[in-house]
Amino acid sequence: MPWRAPVDENAVQAARTAVAHLKPAVVVTGGSRGIGLALAKRFIETGHTTVIVARNSLSLTEAVADLKAATGVEPLSILCDVTEPNAADVISSALADANLYLDVLVNNAAMGLAGPFLEQTPQEISRLVALNVESVTRLTRAALPDMIARRQGGVLNVASVGAYVPGPNQAAYYASKAYVLSLTEAIASEVAGHGVRVSALAPGPVETGFHHDMGAENSLYRMIVPSMTADRVAQSAYRGFMFGQRVIAPGVSNLAFVVALKVLPHIVTVPIMRMLLKRDFFQR
Repeated sequence: MPWRAPVDENAVQAARTAVAHLKPAVVVTGGSRGIGLALAKRFIETGHTTVIVARNSLSLTEAVADLKAATGVEPLSILCDVTEPNAADVISSALADANLYLDVLVNNAAMGLAGPFLEQTPQEISRLVALNVESVTRLTRAALPDMIARRQGGVLNVASVGAYVPGPNQAAYYASKAYVLSLTEAIASEVAGHGVRVSALAPGPVETGFHHDMGAENSLYRMIVPSMTADRVAQSAYRGFMFGQRVIAPGVSNLAFVVALKVLPHIVTVPIMRMLLKRDFFQR
């Protein structure tokens, strides 16, 4: 039988009673587009009350309309910049106002930077770290205590197959996803047996606007590395999360990449990644 931590049944019952008048909600950061939007759609389709969070009001409005058209359900949206120190409080307050509580947190909000590290401004790098690293850490730390007290809920952090290897020409982005993967696996081990799922999603390239936005659309990897649709990634992510997988690598080819990157030494993989990620590969 799986190991379970000792349980104070009275404390668990008290924690559950405290939210008994509220409905559990799945909160997806960066839920207005790409993988986040697809994950929100998947959670709605499977019967979960779902809330999307983003910092752009127009994108939120469009995403709510898209989700309602696709599922028949109009999700709650929260306008919030998750890099702000009070983001967890803003989200909690908005949930309470809607008679909801945070049951599952999906940390999806992220940004990328393509090109040599020294060509990126300090401000861009700081923004990436704040979004990809600090916000994930802060929101996860804020959410877990109540989940553990109730022995219910979970956290799904969106990492990347790039977490397994340094990424020259996307150095800060790849490093940030390595942090997310490491943090998630460590926390999952620490909270094992407490009734809470903690998982990392490690997709490869996905057909969203992400690569274009970061300036990587002309990189070699966009031509030779198979891409998945956001919906397929979301389906795999949901299935893996519900089954309690600690790391979810969607797609057979993506799983093969993960295995290869674990086995091959960096002296082999890093030069390959430098070539694959070169921003202007097709403009030489």
